[in-house]
Amino acid sequence: MKASRLRLLFNVWPPFLFAGIRVTRLADDFSHARVELRQRWYNRNYVGTHFGGSLFAMTDPFWMILVMRRLGPGYLVWDQAGEVKFEKPGRGTVVAEFDLPEAVVEQLRAAAEDGSKVLHWFDTEVRDGEGHVVARVRKQVYVRRKRPKPDA
Repeated sequence: MKASRLRLLFNVWPPFLFAGIRVTRLADDFSHARVELRQRWYNRNYVGTHFGGSLFAMTDPFWMILVMRRLGPGYLVWDQAGEVKFEKPGRGTVVAEFDLPEAVVEQLRAAAEDGSKVLHWFDTEVRDGEGHVVARVRKQVYVRRKRPKPDA
């Protein structure tokens, strides 16, 4: 699936749509993604700031998908773990950006070459309109080469 189509699908996917999460950029080569969360009456928490679950959700699938698409079909890629640290109350529009350099892709490919599982942590900062860090999210991605299917 082309990146442009996947971006559109993300933007109508109910968990993102109803949380106010929008994918504003997904590079054709899956090396970059940009995601926004605009503050609305329906995604505020009790004290009027961004709901923490939405801040985490806006970062959830992207590292796995970027890695999966960059490595290609010969690899299994899964989210293994996630952590979030809230730095300050989020207000207004917040943004998360994901950049996957070719050097990291090659590092993962080389580490998984012998069929071993590889666990890699990716860090993402969620920033407000003034550039302040609202949350720091870490996602651990599992990578392994697919095993050949046995002959039937």
